[in-house]
Parts: sequence; structure tokens; C-alpha cells
Amino acid sequence: QVQLVESGGGLVQPGGSLRLSCAASGSIFRISTMGWHRQAPGKERELVAAITSGGSINYADSVKGRFTISRDNAKNTVYLQMNSLKPEDMAVYFCYIYYTDYRRSAGLSSWGQGTQVTVSS
Repeated sequence: QVQLVESGGGLVQPGGSLRLSCAASGSIFRISTMGWHRQAPGKERELVAAITSGGSINYADSVKGRFTISRDNAKNTVYLQMNSLKPEDMAVYFCYIYYTDYRRSAGLSSWGQGTQVTVSS
């Protein structure tokens, strides 16, 4: 069993910034992909950003140029720096990982509980 501990969510004014963090721990041998999804009330969950172990990054079109994803492999931690926040960014943000365990089992994934990001004046 693995757990993902998220932090950094909260209330911010439009145009402000937040930095989300997610630390993974447990029976993890290697994390191939780390990233963030978000879900607003009444809307489907969408990919925000993802980063692979090889450094490949992709962003949702709506956040390109404003959000930056990064990872610290030594700490099994992924970050999401969010700048120039807009009301439409308001959602619950979920951290996720794709990984292998010590038996090198493939296709494993884990999700955090989510952290609320509120953008309001």
C-alpha cells in the first residue's frame, strides 16, 4: 500500500499563486509518472500536468504558460507551481502516480485524497 500526502491548497485571489506538493511513500520501487488532475463541481476530472521519469512533461492547454510541474526523485515528490490563477482554476486537485513495486508489478497507480484550490476575490 502506498500513500500520497498533498499540501499547498487553499484560498487565493485571482492573479495569485499557489504551490502544491505531493509526497509518495510505501511499497514503491520506481515511479514512472507523477502528475496532477483536477475536478470542479459538475465537471469531469481532467489532466492538469504530468511528468515522467525521463523528464517528459505535458500540460493541459488551459494552464500552459501559467503552471509548472517538477519532481524530486530522491523524495518521491511532485510539485505544481500555479501562477496567474483564474477563477476557472478553482477545483479539487488530485495527485497521482504510476509506479512499480519491489516485485516490479506493472500497471500500478495511486491517487491522493485531493486538495482544494479556491480562487476568489
